[in-house]
Amino acid sequence: MPVISMFYGIIIRLYFYDKGKHSVAHIHAEYGEFEASFEIETGEILSGPIPNKKIKLVQAWMEIHQEELIAD
Repeated sequence: MPVISMFYGIIIRLYFYDKGKHSVAHIHAEYGEFEASFEIETGEILSGPIPNKKIKLVQAWMEIHQEELIAD
């Protein structure tokens, strides 16, 4: 699973064949022992816990890079 970005201790990964867990396009964000999945189009959390401050950072990053994420 490739790392596509790292910032403020957050690692963003994109699985290419992860349709079994979630049926929508999504990314995985890791922060320490936390890992959460976010829907690319809406920025909503699909699963997993992550601190609220980090949720806002991931969602802001996703908004900036949404076109690239959809293309990937």
